[in-house]
Amino acid sequence: MTAPLQPTAIHAVPAELGECGFRLLMIRQFNVGAVPPAFAIIDQRVMRMPQRLGRHGVSFAATFLPEVMEWLIDHLGRPSLHDETGRSSRNPRWPVVCWHDRERYWPSGAVTVEWFAEVAFQDHSSWLAFRTHWHDSLTGRMADGDTSSGEAEQCCEPDAEKEFADAAFQRA
Repeated sequence: MTAPLQPTAIHAVPAELGECGFRLLMIRQFNVGAVPPAFAIIDQRVMRMPQRLGRHGVSFAATFLPEVMEWLIDHLGRPSLHDETGRSSRNPRWPVVCWHDRERYWPSGAVTVEWFAEVAFQDHSSWLAFRTHWHDSLTGRMADGDTSSGEAEQCCEPDAEKEFADAAFQRA
């Protein structure tokens, strides 16, 4: 028998796969009245966990795990390139990473905001190679076959702005 789904679950959640990238649940935000929000960091295996900075705040930088970075560098080159004058610029082959939020209503009556890292690859072949190599990590599994989820069903439809972002994500 499995435990009922809880808004406080932090188990790995499979990535939402797109045409040329993925969306991965990273953080669950709890808003309770007039107090600062609380955050649950979701266990996942592609991106680094957001870091707490000292006593105040959380860094919301979306960065790949070291082993994923190493793989990306081997396949796409370094994230930044230098021209003949020494100026650095972004490697155009690297995927673009941004944040996406979605409100979620739980059967218990709790309302949270889910924060996702969205990753869009610049070409389909790079995305296919990444998806093939990192399949288990994208599905929320480890080598030992862990498949726990602990997540609730989404209860609200995205608004027009979210639908536009979703469409853009699919085209990226």
